[in-house]
Amino acid sequence: MKSAYELAMERLEKESPTQDLSDELKAKLAEVSKVYEAKIADREVLLNGEIAKAEAAGEFEAIEQLNKQLASERKLLEEELEQKKNELRC
Repeated sequence: MKSAYELAMERLEKESPTQDLSDELKAKLAEVSKVYEAKIADREVLLNGEIAKAEAAGEFEAIEQLNKQLASERKLLEEELEQKKNELRC
C-alpha cells in the first residue's frame, strides 16, 4: 500500500512531469544564477554601506528607507533571475 506522500508525488508527476535538463542547459542556468547572485551581492554591499553611514549619523528614517530599498531591489533581481531561468527552460 502506498503512502499519501507517494500518491501525491505520482499525481504531481502526471500533472507536470519532471524535465530532464541537458548538461548545456544546466551550465547556462548556473551561469545566470551566478550573474544574478553577483548583482544581488553588489547591491547589498552598496546599500549596507549606506545603511552603516545612516546609522552612524543617527538617521533612522533613512535607515528604514534603505532597508526597504534593499528588500525591494533584492526581490526584483530574484524575480528577474526566475524569469531568465524560465526563458532558458522553454
